[in-house]
Amino acid sequence: MKRMLPAILILMVIPATGCRQDSSQKSPALSVEPEVEGLPAWLTGRPAEALDRILLPEAFRREQERLLAEAMAQLEAQPDDVEALIWAGRRLGYLARYREAVDLYSQGIEIFPDEPRLYRHRGHRLLTLRQLDRAADDLEIAARLMIQLPDEVEPDGLPNERGIPTSTLQSNVWYHLGLAYYLQGNYPSAWKAYRQGIRVSGNPDMLSAMAYWAYLNFMRLGSYDEAADVLLAIDTKMDIIENHDYHRLLMVFKGKQDAEELWMEARTSGSLSLATVGYGIGTWRLLEGDQEAAMLIYTEVLEKGQPSSFGFIAAEAEMARLPTLPR
Repeated sequence: MKRMLPAILILMVIPATGCRQDSSQKSPALSVEPEVEGLPAWLTGRPAEALDRILLPEAFRREQERLLAEAMAQLEAQPDDVEALIWAGRRLGYLARYREAVDLYSQGIEIFPDEPRLYRHRGHRLLTLRQLDRAADDLEIAARLMIQLPDEVEPDGLPNERGIPTSTLQSNVWYHLGLAYYLQGNYPSAWKAYRQGIRVSGNPDMLSAMAYWAYLNFMRLGSYDEAADVLLAIDTKMDIIENHDYHRLLMVFKGKQDAEELWMEARTSGSLSLATVGYGIGTWRLLEGDQEAAMLIYTEVLEKGQPSSFGFIAAEAEMARLPTLPR
């Protein structure tokens, strides 16, 4: 007898009306509708529902809606197939339908309570929704469930230019768990996650992503020797496929890349790079003691960056902790 998911799954194929479109954009990077007053900073008091105002390029949205319809049809045909459920949730996420993705993963967890991938993906989307405690709980469960399992490559839903996946189940769980702790300021726990993550990072891209957050985490702990050790494995000859921003930020930390040059370039490269690089450079300035420069950069990230990116969320977390600059 097949285990059936609730009928809400069928309803999910109807396009979400909250996700507005902007056909003038040419790349799949997300942007956010400008706020009339204040910053679009949900960690500092704005509702997560504001994420529904994320704009998607028209061609990208149409393609993802087509792929979502296919994924939902597959799930309807095979409701006991965990792979089909995971892909339906991922497709919802690509359309910025994050709360629907979380609901779908939650339904899946009721049926597959021992499947680490469901907790991994729900934890990721809870991070997007700024539900940091719940995200950490899910990712901790994923870590416990996967510990006795062989690692596996995670296929890309949005393939890079070479079509080569750069992450695995284990590296993604440790990466996102470390980030959940880091965003909460729980730096000792974050380091434990990043230590495991570095151990299972099998390529330059994943190593660069893990090393970036681990370095910042060590610096926040005041563990400067350990932070320097993280940089030892990073060099200019690494063959980076997709995590170029993280790698170049690590080069800034090593003194091999000019920070201002990288920041100026990122400001014209799209909302994702602006958020990623902006948070990295802003935090580098903050760690040097220049709080005013850091807050000015964070402010620009929150005004112009991609709100689903981790750099944007991290900038929100910093602004929630730092006092307001005089105007």
